[in-house]
Amino acid sequence: MDQMDHRDKAVELLKEDAKRILQLIKVQMDNLTLPQCPAYEEVLDTQMYGLSREINFAIRLELIEQEEGKKLIATLEKELSALHELSMNKQ
Repeated sequence: MDQMDHRDKAVELLKEDAKRILQLIKVQMDNLTLPQCPAYEEVLDTQMYGLSREINFAIRLELIEQEEGKKLIATLEKELSALHELSMNKQ
């Protein structure tokens, strides 16, 4: 497996983890956990912190560029924000 294969695999795994976080938060919201709830905030903070550590590790291994890592986090934050808006509009 060459460097490009490792890079592609790293990016794919990070995107899968971001998608998993989004799904986890969606399930939490669907089960009536309000975004203002401390449990919701704690889960979200823990998951985002874990993903940021994974991204930092991939950057240090030079599997992804720092800018790409920032973009991945920003995209997830945007999707979570949209999900939050949707949830607030349902109430």
